[in-house]
Amino acid sequence: MKAPLILFVAVLILFLLVAPGALSSQEQRDTQNITVKSKEVNNGVVILSAQNGKNSFELQCNKDASGCAILEPGDYAMVRLPKNHGLYDCANAEVYRRSANSEEGGLLGQYCLIDRR
Repeated sequence: MKAPLILFVAVLILFLLVAPGALSSQEQRDTQNITVKSKEVNNGVVILSAQNGKNSFELQCNKDASGCAILEPGDYAMVRLPKNHGLYDCANAEVYRRSANSEEGGLLGQYCLIDRR
């Protein structure tokens, strides 16, 4: 009677140890190609006007933050981060350099994503 119970507890513990890692590795990255149209700094806040197709939005970050970069106008790759991930209390996004084969290059910065309506 004790053997099945011990086996069940062992399997349950193993599942609880392995499941979080397996589930987090399955998170899909929402990568989008974007074009930064303009840049400005206003009261210590970097504001990048960007576009993805016909959708316009702003990327904002605190100029003195370690993950903030004033990007030149051009083409980049952007990854929307899952909720509650990132530096800012908003929808967070990371911007990467676009490589020649259209994949992500090096991380350039992390921003608050603000949709224009």
